[in-house]
Amino acid sequence: MLVLGIETSCDETSAALVADGEVVLSNVIATQLDLLRKFGGVVPEIAARRHTELIGYVIKEAIDSAGKTLADVEAIAVTSRQGLIGCLLVGVAAAKSLSYSRQIPLIGVHHIEGHIFANRLSNPRMPVPHVCLTVSGGHTMLLYVRDSCEYELLGTTLDDAAGEAFDKIAKFFGLDFPGGPVIDKLSTQGDRAAFNFPRPMLKARALDFSFSGLKTSIINTFKDRIARNEKLPLADIAASFQEAIVDVLVSKTMRAATERGASAVSVTGGVSANNRLREAFLDICRQKGMEVYFPKLPLCTDNAAMIAAAGYARMKLGETADINLNVFPNAPLEV
Repeated sequence: MLVLGIETSCDETSAALVADGEVVLSNVIATQLDLLRKFGGVVPEIAARRHTELIGYVIKEAIDSAGKTLADVEAIAVTSRQGLIGCLLVGVAAAKSLSYSRQIPLIGVHHIEGHIFANRLSNPRMPVPHVCLTVSGGHTMLLYVRDSCEYELLGTTLDDAAGEAFDKIAKFFGLDFPGGPVIDKLSTQGDRAAFNFPRPMLKARALDFSFSGLKTSIINTFKDRIARNEKLPLADIAASFQEAIVDVLVSKTMRAATERGASAVSVTGGVSANNRLREAFLDICRQKGMEVYFPKLPLCTDNAAMIAAAGYARMKLGETADINLNVFPNAPLEV
């Protein structure tokens, strides 16, 4: 079955064609980095307007680049839960229009579930059950994946997501947006043991996350050094900051895997592209004799291929929507 996926939950306008939930025929992503850099981050109203301008062209490009026509599309999956409300509405409106005009099934998809399926697209033999860390600019979440579309929420962020912390610290230092890739690159020039920044909630019994205190610690370190006219080793600060986040993410994920008796973990979302995070997970999983899975780099950030794959899985369970499909910007992932 050929499923057209549509993703507009934040700042990427994306459409993709995926066959049988496994084979990616196209995955077109139009970014808004020109606008994001100008404003220093996502401006929801402007992002929604840009989606409106791009969505028709992106869908057409996804279909054309796959060598297909709209008549070949057999179902449409769209992100309808978790994201910016105005942005979600653009994608859902487009999906409804196509579904209604073609009289083909429509499936609403939770954005986080899409990220989980990004890893399944990259690693078709990834075992279940396993523990999944979804980490991005808007989310830091630990899930126990019992089976396809069956989850147990183990922990979530209590304040800033990890990717959000990267972006805010990068902005504070006057670095480019998005902050994660910039800090990742800058960290290669620094000493990650130069500063002993706090590891928030590292030893807490709960598997939740908190990064606002770490962010404050780094800002205070910066201000103290400036006040004392001391040298500011930006690369060392970046490397030490990144290491603190990586330590927390890896430690909590591995503890969750041990508690659940899982033999594998998966890491997905935009921050899963971070080189140090991948290196740390590969090292610890090798030591413990566990498997770790990451999406291919084009599937780490928001994209429509993962939405098409998740939608196909939901449709196989008999879950479809109709013209009344609504958007829910803060909907929890169904577990």
